[in-house]
Amino acid sequence: MKSIFLFVFIILLSVKGYSQVAVIAHNSVSVDSISKSQLLDFYTGDIREWENDFTLIVFDLKPKPGVRDIFYKFIGKSSSRMKSIWLKKVLLGEGDPPEVLETEEEMLKTIAKTPGSIGFVSSDLVDKSVKVLILIE
Repeated sequence: MKSIFLFVFIILLSVKGYSQVAVIAHNSVSVDSISKSQLLDFYTGDIREWENDFTLIVFDLKPKPGVRDIFYKFIGKSSSRMKSIWLKKVLLGEGDPPEVLETEEEMLKTIAKTPGSIGFVSSDLVDKSVKVLILIE
């Protein structure tokens, strides 16, 4: 019985938990928070600039279970629906889809060095190099 508890404990430690996802932006971004609908507009390309006319640069994560799923559930769109939205925009010449980054660590570093950028990572990775706009639970 003791070995079963130990096994379960080890499994729980090895599974990375995503309790919160932080929507982050470069520190130069003039806003301190955004609404869910603004976030959706950013990720669908309907809004391409910040309020101060600063160019908005949107980053996405490579499809993997976890943070990306939580983020897309929050904005109310599936990954396949977002793909179709962007395919339509590309075909109509209305823009390019967000650049997809491999890892959350790459996302954090890229946002920190790219003025006007926005992305999302697990909240436990966030440091002072970026600004948190929304926490998604």
